[in-house]
Amino acid sequence: MAAGDPIAEVDSVRVRFLGKKGEVSRLLKQMGKLPPDERPKVGQAANTVRDAIETAVRQALDNARDEALRRELAGPPIDVTLPGRPLDVGPRHPVSRTWDEVVDVFRKMGFEAASGPEIEGDFYNFEALNIPPEHPARDMQDTFYLNSGRPAPAMTTEGGEGPDPGDVLLRTHTSPVQVRAMLRQAPPVRIICPGKVYRRDSDPTHTPMFHQIEGLWVDRNVTMADLKGTLQLFAKAFFGTKAQVRFRPSYFQFTEPSAEVDVSCSICGGSGTAAGASARSTVEPESCKTCSGTGWLEILGAGMVDPAVFEAVNYDPEIWSGFAFGMGIDRVAMLKYQIDDLRMLFENDARFLEQFP
Repeated sequence: MAAGDPIAEVDSVRVRFLGKKGEVSRLLKQMGKLPPDERPKVGQAANTVRDAIETAVRQALDNARDEALRRELAGPPIDVTLPGRPLDVGPRHPVSRTWDEVVDVFRKMGFEAASGPEIEGDFYNFEALNIPPEHPARDMQDTFYLNSGRPAPAMTTEGGEGPDPGDVLLRTHTSPVQVRAMLRQAPPVRIICPGKVYRRDSDPTHTPMFHQIEGLWVDRNVTMADLKGTLQLFAKAFFGTKAQVRFRPSYFQFTEPSAEVDVSCSICGGSGTAAGASARSTVEPESCKTCSGTGWLEILGAGMVDPAVFEAVNYDPEIWSGFAFGMGIDRVAMLKYQIDDLRMLFENDARFLEQFP
């Protein structure tokens, strides 16, 4: 106990009389030795004494705290102009850094960042994107539905209220932001849409919540050549001039023609073998786990906007054309910072995050 500390002195008195080994507790333990007819009287007296001590201790403690506050206020003032103690806030998360870096590249190409609600209506998330209720593609984007009938976040168009949003769900991609943008404004449109998305996936390469960024360019005479040139320019600007890019034919419900876009694996340098494997070794090298030995990693899907999507937002497909693309920010962060396990981005391990100053 510090000398002259009123609060500590009061607490010492409390422990002496009310603690587990205090005077009152010791007295109550002796009641079993008393005659039965005396126990009620002694017990009542002991409880009365205990209540009185508790009241006195509370009052003394309040007085001691008030006195300590008065002493502190009467003491020398605190100099608030003195420099503060440095606070280590830690490095930025790789996903946040990648988010900003991707947005910065596309902004320099003339794209404007747009955002929208994470709780969406079925119309914006599926139907306007040429995915009707019976379409099998919905199985690929199994999501979290909320109570049917709850109003989705409304957005009025220039012609009035937007379409009935239908069932409410957590969006599976950021494509609804593109739909809302086209309903809100006439062409041309050139936007990127970063944000969180949700799907019922949970395994070593998928998480129920992840980050995605999508792009849309609608104007007159936009072609597949514009799409390829834009994405190749992005890959070189983001991953470096040595990054290799390839396009593979694919299928998406809202684009036609469509393509998958791959970038050479940064973990194995595109070789498909585990890092450090020697070309002269007689032992067959182990395959790169990140790219499964292919030397390539798929980073996005893209294609020319399907005319059915334009019709859903009242754009004339005979006049306007455009392309759209979407990529996972988490997957891009893995490539950018050579991270070989997606789950490390979500484990909040300080030892891992400190590697990205």
